Amino acid sequence: MGCFYQRGVRFSCRGCRYCCSVEPGYVFLSVEDVDRLAKRFGMERETFLAAYCRVTEETGFFYSLLEKTDNDCIFLTEKGCGVYEDRPLQCRTYPFWKRIMKDRESWDDEARRCPGINHGAIHTKEEVDACLRALEKVTPMIKWEE
Repeated sequence: MGCFYQRGVRFSCRGCRYCCSVEPGYVFLSVEDVDRLAKRFGMERETFLAAYCRVTEETGFFYSLLEKTDNDCIFLTEKGCGVYEDRPLQCRTYPFWKRIMKDRESWDDEARRCPGINHGAIHTKEEVDACLRALEKVTPMIKWEE
């Protein structure tokens, strides 16, 4: 059986904010994400981690962005992403994540929540695969025991 996105898939963000809010979740951070965001705010890495991040309960060692009490991302504003140019790789690559791209059923399931899926610009197989490779190569930000 061939890859369901062999001829590309359509996706254009419609600004609904579903992926940035609504349900609780995690925005896992890479070392590069943390360093880029810390620089944006003029902070040291540890200061940024303390102010904007949490260690995930399930693992006890992966860092994720904090959420507001309504489950919105800590950086979500009325105008959208407050750190858009420096947003984490996880955000940059949505919806081209392994769990969503594994088969047509997973893609269509995500489309029930995200109105941008199956609409707008065509993303080639090469573009999708580049996102998947980038996510595989990432060095996660991990809390080491002290």
